[in-house]
Parts: sequence; structure tokens; C-alpha cells
Amino acid sequence: MKTVTVTSPGGLDNLRVTDQAEPGNPGPGEIRVRLHANSLNFHDFLVANGGIPTEDGRIPMSDGAGVVEAVGEGVEEFAVGDNVVSTFFPPWLDGAPQEGNFTNVPGDGLDGYAREQVVRAATSFTHAPEGHSHAEAATLTTAGLTAWRALTVDNHIKAGDTILILGTGGVSIFALQFARSMGVNVIATSSSNEKLERLKQMGAQHTINYKEDPKWGKTVKKLTNGQGVDQVIEVGGPGTVAQSIEAIRVGGLISLIGVLTGSGGEVPTAKLMAKQARLQGLLVGSRRHQIEMVQAINSTGLKPVIDRSFKLDEIADAFRHEEAGKHFGKICLEF
Repeated sequence: MKTVTVTSPGGLDNLRVTDQAEPGNPGPGEIRVRLHANSLNFHDFLVANGGIPTEDGRIPMSDGAGVVEAVGEGVEEFAVGDNVVSTFFPPWLDGAPQEGNFTNVPGDGLDGYAREQVVRAATSFTHAPEGHSHAEAATLTTAGLTAWRALTVDNHIKAGDTILILGTGGVSIFALQFARSMGVNVIATSSSNEKLERLKQMGAQHTINYKEDPKWGKTVKKLTNGQGVDQVIEVGGPGTVAQSIEAIRVGGLISLIGVLTGSGGEVPTAKLMAKQARLQGLLVGSRRHQIEMVQAINSTGLKPVIDRSFKLDEIADAFRHEEAGKHFGKICLEF
């Protein structure tokens, strides 16, 4: 089977496409999946370019979707021919958060899904949404589930509330889609007026160019009659969190799901305290969360936004496209 590996110390020019032995038949409690798609995340990019050190020969990519080829003894949830999508934290099946690092994450601490076949525990996958292509399903593992958990698990967002999304990456676009499907108002930021126009077409009520308006937190308050938003999907980290605190309402929730501007920095703690707001970090979600998200997608017919797809052996070009930052929505590999 065709397989991608990361050659230490990493770097996009050190991604290797090789032929490896097929995985064989699944054992008890396992399934064999013929993979057809991955989706790219910032975390995958860091593994590929050496920003996150990993073992030499690691197979990257945390998001994988495909078709069940064989089932092992005792597996009842899946049958041959089922379309499935991987989970981000295979051991975290349900309940409170259990994972504080990436030791158990495919494509980082474990071999991932940049390959044509895999044998894994059946609980490492869920059913894919009905009517989704493999590429569309692959976008759900990380970006889709992160947005879903932020809005519906860590928060109980409801019709008439207002959220703020930052940028046009996968999580932000999913948050916009989930929010609008629930009757939630959305304010969105971007540095591209072209992308802001696309966000409006997708249902964002207000948009802000953060380069033209660096104090966008105050603008968000004006747009909400001085109250602030109920929730911020915070992807920037230290470079944006101060403005997010400015934008949040008293008692609101800032969901910290990204650190695109760095891993550390100052937080205006006095203002956060005065707002009595929560600043909560989160890492994706559990298998149960993913099952519930897929059920919701089946009910609403929501379809992910895919910017562009590449072939498996074009993985380096796909990451360069991601690095350029011009994409809108998800970037995928299809094979």
C-alpha cells in the first residue's frame, strides 16, 4: 500500500511516499479500513514540518475516512461496506476530558492515516455522515468536532445568541455553519475583504477586517449594543485574546482552540475577571461527541466547505497551500 512517512527531523521536503506491506486481517474488536481521504490541520502541518518532533518514519495525518473492508470477531457496530471516519483521541470514548497531550493521537504519538489501508480498534472510528464524500467526512475528525464541542458541549448555545469567529480556517467555518443551523447570530473577522464577503454569503450577519480595524473588540461591542458576544471561537491565542476579552459579554465564554499567534503571552486578567467570563481551552472531543455531531449533521444536511483537494503523493504541495494561508475552509487529500 502507498504510505507517507515523516523523515526526521521533519520538513516538507522530507515527506516520503513509499510502498509498505498491507496490514492483514483485523483481530477481535478490530476493523480494516480502505482509506480514501485525509484533511489537513495546523497540528498536522507542525508534525510534517518538524515543528512538533516525532519519531523517524512516523505516518502523519490525524483525520482519515474510508470504507470498512473487513471486521474482526465481536465487532457489531460496523459491517463491510460502511463509510467511516476516524476519531482524534481513540481512547477517549465518552465522559469528561481525559487527554492532555498528543501521545494517543494518530499522526503524532501514533501512526496516522496518510496511507491506503489501516487496521485499528473499531472504536477508533465512527460512521460517516450520510451522503458525504470521503473528503467531506475526513474534515470532521478535528475541525468539525472542535467547533461542535465548543458550541454544544462546553457551551449550550441557543437560537438568538451571538458568537464571534476569528478567521476562515476549518474550525471557524464549521462554527459558523453549526451556529447558523441553530439560529445563532455570527460576527466574523478576517484580513481579506474577499473572504469576508464569502462569510456574509454563508450567513454571517456582521464582518470585520481586523487589519483595518485592530481594535475589533470594541467594534464587536458596538455591533451588539454594548453587550458583547455570548461566545468567542478563539483561534489566535496571545495575539488576539485581549480583543476577544474586550468582545465577550459579562459571563460569556471564550473557547481557546488555537494558538496561531504563539504559545504564550499576556492576558488582561483584570478585564477577564471584571467580565466574569470563562477562558476555556479545549482539544477536540470524545468519540461520543463525534457520534452526536454526525447525528446532527444527518438531521441538518450540513456539508463541509472544502477549499481544494490534492493527491496523496502531493501531500507536500497540500501543506504549502495551507502554509500560504489563502485557503477558505478545509484542504484535503483524496486517494
